[in-house]
Parts: sequence; C-alpha cells; structure tokens
Amino acid sequence: MRIALAAAQAAAAAGETPVGAVVVDPASGEVISVGANQPIGTNDPTAHAEIVALREAARKLGNYRLTDLTLVVTLEPCAMCAGAISHARIGRLVFGAEDPKGGAVVNGPRFFEQTTCHWRPVVEGGVLAEASSAMLKGFFKARRKGAKT
Repeated sequence: MRIALAAAQAAAAAGETPVGAVVVDPASGEVISVGANQPIGTNDPTAHAEIVALREAARKLGNYRLTDLTLVVTLEPCAMCAGAISHARIGRLVFGAEDPKGGAVVNGPRFFEQTTCHWRPVVEGGVLAEASSAMLKGFFKARRKGAKT
C-alpha cells in the first residue's frame, strides 16, 4: 500500500486525483506494475490507477488474465475498475479508503456481489485508509481553496 500511496502522491503532483495502484505477485512478493490516476494528462477517461496498473501488468506478463495476483489500490474501485478487476481475474483486491460516492465494491452497486459478475476476488478494505483518505481530502481542499482565490 505504501507504493500505491507514493503513486497517488505522484498523481496529485501532476494535478490528477491522488489514487495509486500496484499489482503484486503474492507468491514472490514481486511488484509487477504500478499505476497512478492519469485521465487528465492522457485525455483518457479510462486511465484510472487500477486500469493503468492492470494494463501494464498484462503487457509485462503477456497475458490479460492476472489470476492469483493482488491489486492494491488507495481508494475503493469504481464500477469501471471493478469490472476490469473481474475480467482480469485478479485473485485479491486490497484497498485503502472507502468511496461512498463513487465506490462500487462495498458501496454503490457492490459489483462483486452481483449475479452477473463472473469473477470475484477476495476483498480487503481499510488498509492504510486514513492515509489514503487524508491525501484525497487534502488534494480537494487545496483545489477548492485555489478556486476561491
């Protein structure tokens, strides 16, 4: 999660919402890929941290199925990212802060609980949630403050 938090900080420095993600092989401990939010910089609405990390891991491994790998992300994934996690066959999802407005794992549609979801990872939420939440709150507070001046 600390690697994901560093990626989130890099996203914030680039003016993106501070969300970071890491794909890890739990068997070896190897970090396969790291992603940071970049939809603004890439003009790509799908360039969420999770998608960036999943794409890089699939490219690096030469397989779009990432079975048995772990995805660590600083914020509860949205519906789009939850769908991608399912399609990638991620074995375990670990996330930091919950997202009551846009989350789709423990909030909103609860994607992995739907009967139409064909693959469900093991989910663990709340890992370093305070650090993730504080980074997001600080980022948006600074943006609101900047908008008022």
